[in-house]
Amino acid sequence: MNDRQVRKKRRWLNGYTLLAVLVLALVIALYPLPYYVTSPGSANELAPIIKVDGGDHNEKGSFMLTTVRIGKANIPQYLIAKFSKYRELLPIDNVRFDNESDEEYNMRQLKMMHDSQTAAKIVAYKKAGKTVKVINKGVYITGVIPGMPAEKKLKAGDEIIALEGKTIKTSEALLAALEKKKAGEEAHFKVQRGKKLFLATVPLASFPKKYAGNSKEKRAGIGITYPLTDVDVKVTPAITIKTSEIGGPSAGLMFSLEIYNQLTKGDLTKGHKIAGTGTMNVKEEVGPIGGIQQKIVAADQAGAEIFFAPVREHNYRDAVEAAKDIDTKMKIIPVKTMSDALDYLKKL
Repeated sequence: MNDRQVRKKRRWLNGYTLLAVLVLALVIALYPLPYYVTSPGSANELAPIIKVDGGDHNEKGSFMLTTVRIGKANIPQYLIAKFSKYRELLPIDNVRFDNESDEEYNMRQLKMMHDSQTAAKIVAYKKAGKTVKVINKGVYITGVIPGMPAEKKLKAGDEIIALEGKTIKTSEALLAALEKKKAGEEAHFKVQRGKKLFLATVPLASFPKKYAGNSKEKRAGIGITYPLTDVDVKVTPAITIKTSEIGGPSAGLMFSLEIYNQLTKGDLTKGHKIAGTGTMNVKEEVGPIGGIQQKIVAADQAGAEIFFAPVREHNYRDAVEAAKDIDTKMKIIPVKTMSDALDYLKKL
């Protein structure tokens, strides 16, 4: 073999070696692991998102919702998270229900965001002495159990509005009606899927062991998971909330504060940038959330001066710990209810 042939062979080998390295790098970068990775997200002003008709929109400061970024982890992201203080690895089972698809997970997150907005409207309007009418419309399906009868007829996002010809308005009513039926019997539903209304006959079957619970009796059902009541509210004055693709329930408290501020005279922000987190229920209770230390980082990066943190499940303690660690001047304020936050704001 002459020199020219040797050089040609080397170039050929080098080309294939480079290609192999690139393919390997691509596989490493894209290969999914059984983890999600979370990291600090953003702190978004709520005034551009929430608009109360005729409300007071002259805030000198701002209320902000905080977010956590989350995505499936690949090998590089896994390694980065292992050595990053405010990136966290979560096993898939800690994030998703068993056998939950991407579609079902996203649907559940958006439904929880909708529910947090609903609770925030109810609390803020009642607090401001405004008209509120609560309407239970039906039951959302958030997922189905593989192998159970519902899998063939129903899917995540469907809304059950009637059973056996009788209107169903709450998840409690649906479950109570189904509990009266036995395996082998049929349930006849009226279902809303988007703009389509249809009838579905679904037989009941015994639940697989992992879903049967501790009861010695064989439980039967159609195989839907975590049904949620579809709650809507009619309020005066009218309100619009545009949250795009933000999911989850953790913005409930901050929604409530922004809505209340627009409904009432004066400005609760008094020129301050106020962030926070926490779920909200119709009793005005602020519930705990995940990723609060990452939200502290996000709020600090956005220049927040005050951060409301739920007291429950060590959220406040963890928030204070993160604030000290990043040496922020942001004040961390513990809250159990919306009234706690309002009392603090009125004293500013």
